[in-house]
Amino acid sequence: MEENMRNYLFVHFRETTTPDGEQVYFALSRDGFHWEALNEGQPVLWAYYGDHGVRDMTITRDRATGKFHIFATDLSLSYGMRGKYKHSWDEISRNGSKCLAHWQSDDLVHWTEEELIPMGEEFGCVWAPDILYDEDAGDYGLHWSSSVKADDYQRKAIYYSRTRDFKHYSKPQMLYSVPGIDVIDSAMYRENGKYYLFVKKSKNPQQVIELVADSITGPFTPIPAFDESLSILEAGKHEAPTAVQLADGRWALFLDYYGVRGAGQGYVPFLADTLESGKFTRSDAAFFFPYNFKHGTILTITDEEYARMKARDWKDVEDRR
Repeated sequence: MEENMRNYLFVHFRETTTPDGEQVYFALSRDGFHWEALNEGQPVLWAYYGDHGVRDMTITRDRATGKFHIFATDLSLSYGMRGKYKHSWDEISRNGSKCLAHWQSDDLVHWTEEELIPMGEEFGCVWAPDILYDEDAGDYGLHWSSSVKADDYQRKAIYYSRTRDFKHYSKPQMLYSVPGIDVIDSAMYRENGKYYLFVKKSKNPQQVIELVADSITGPFTPIPAFDESLSILEAGKHEAPTAVQLADGRWALFLDYYGVRGAGQGYVPFLADTLESGKFTRSDAAFFFPYNFKHGTILTITDEEYARMKARDWKDVEDRR
């Protein structure tokens, strides 16, 4: 990690019963362990289009232009579950948004208004985007989970599209699937020339797993040591993996605990020396969060970017829908 990049931005949402939770929140850290909320724990970006709510954020820095890009699921349970989705997750899977929400910024403090990017009519709902630069091809792999019309929306898998300019996206292709099992919440990272993919499986195990490949598009093979290290967790209670490499070279992995209703949900932390090892240790005592973050992504930022975000008066951000 570059000496000047040892600061961290966490982009996430909050699990509340009110629409303000399903918006974009920022938190900062100097070390990746101790986090503070920006804007006094209120949203910094609002979703004005689509479902008027967003979840499952990811963020990246464009290597070509220096611009920052946030993608998110276009979905509001606060509004939609009570209305057009008829209190049905199956209805969301079939008839949810086929678009991803997207924002851009030159400096992390001034952002464009939300736009919706259509990913394809064949999908049901486009869930939980994540994005990673492909060191070999020199473009970005944007991936997400979805069910598709071809099998009557019976099974979720991971799909991907490629982009160089964040304006044009290639035709989606399958990235990873398991016959007869839902696979969701993909997050990918690069270490020593290999690509590591975290996903959540609906069974065998009903848990987050880690896989590895030589290419950003696979094929991916499981890392059994990861399953062993997470065997202490209750099955079916964690999802939405996100990770970041810390200044000392270790990796911090965060899993979203959803085993309770409402605001009690949020990330629990784990540490590992390398992604290759798959050996992660739960490390709650080492981390501090001002409240429970939900399904987001961490970006390393410079000292200057950290200071600029801290200095911004975020109180001028408001819901203008």
